[in-house]
Amino acid sequence: MQRRQLMATLWLACSAWSAASQAQAQPYPSKPVRLIVPFPAGGATDLFARSLSQKLGEKIGQSLVVENRPGAGGTLGSDLVAKATPDGYTLLLATSSTHSIGPNLNPRMPYDAVKDFTPISQVGHAPSIMLVPNSSPAKTVKEWIDHAKKNPGRLNYASSGNGTIVQLTAELFKSQADLFVVHIPYKGTALAIPDLVSGKVDVLFDSLPTGLPHVRDGRLRALGVTTLKATPLAPGVPPIADVLPGYESNTWFGLFGPKGLPADVVTRVNMAANQVLQDPEVVDKLQRLGIESVGGTPAQFTAMLAKESAKWKKIIGERKITMD
Repeated sequence: MQRRQLMATLWLACSAWSAASQAQAQPYPSKPVRLIVPFPAGGATDLFARSLSQKLGEKIGQSLVVENRPGAGGTLGSDLVAKATPDGYTLLLATSSTHSIGPNLNPRMPYDAVKDFTPISQVGHAPSIMLVPNSSPAKTVKEWIDHAKKNPGRLNYASSGNGTIVQLTAELFKSQADLFVVHIPYKGTALAIPDLVSGKVDVLFDSLPTGLPHVRDGRLRALGVTTLKATPLAPGVPPIADVLPGYESNTWFGLFGPKGLPADVVTRVNMAANQVLQDPEVVDKLQRLGIESVGGTPAQFTAMLAKESAKWKKIIGERKITMD
């Protein structure tokens, strides 16, 4: 009887080992891949993910399932990926908020944005646009800076809340131009638009998809974009960097895996992403969202992450920015 039990145990062990060996031998990916979006459905990151998912799945040879895991400003979904098995079947579409800004604002983040993830590729970035009322005396960025310097503390800017990319973009502008402009936080930039149109607010650094329509309708004036060079996303609008050299503020989007992701998986997903980001249909979809496709190597993405984190850490510290 004991011998039979021993043989049965050995058989089960061998079967388990054989199954594991076969699973390891299967080329990646051998089953659907989850793409975690740490924000609600319908938002910019979600729409970005869905613009990529079908063709990215086709390139890697498996379906890519977009899964929304919103909460705590993107922290919950990001933490899920940080703690996932590093086998390539759970990926993350992260943003500036989850990996460049949030970690520098919140010392109690449940994950380490650098150590707990494997960067795969930057896939896009979304610039902002500097908007002023039509009643503003400034027709250019330089004129607005001159106007603000003549009226220290008398002008204000709107944001979508404390610690958001909208506030940080404005504070970076203030820092580089050496201005004293008062912050007025709103619960979203849409709520600030009426006050901007009426002149109660003097300036807003809004996203292109929400800001440009008001410019086209003649309700607001666009002074500049937050890219280093002119962008086809905002034709005819000059870069603020023409006046403030080096000024740049973009919301970036990037693909990550958990730490320890195998190099061959990183290469496979990175190559597929780069191919998809050159697809005219995908490029067009992203441009309609106000996003430029990027691409590049994992090393380039890692370098960009370090630069962005250092930039926002400096601004957050110098300007004493908090989430409260």
